[in-house]
Amino acid sequence: MKKDHRKHDWYWWKCEVITKWANNFWRFKMKNAFKSAIFNAEKDKPLAWFFKQKGRLSALHPDMSDTMINMKILRKCGGEVEQAIKCRCVEPSSTEDYINPIKDIITRTRISKA
Repeated sequence: MKKDHRKHDWYWWKCEVITKWANNFWRFKMKNAFKSAIFNAEKDKPLAWFFKQKGRLSALHPDMSDTMINMKILRKCGGEVEQAIKCRCVEPSSTEDYINPIKDIITRTRISKA
């Protein structure tokens, strides 16, 4: 298969892997992993955590818009972090609009030390 499809980009390969291996058990596992993942400012690095959740949601719902994915991930931040991000972002739609405030909030405030 690699010889036949050498010129395809990573997105194409990702879709092929998801199509081949995404069975009901895999989907159940991904849903549970997303549901149980709550951002913890003390142990999670914002960038890595955010992209892990984005990857899970993108694999489960490939037709979901980036804005909806980002909103679902924002709800997983919980409490003070979620409220602080909402206050700093007017209408965030891109991933950077979420990640930059998260990093700023974690490094400059005492939320992670509470």
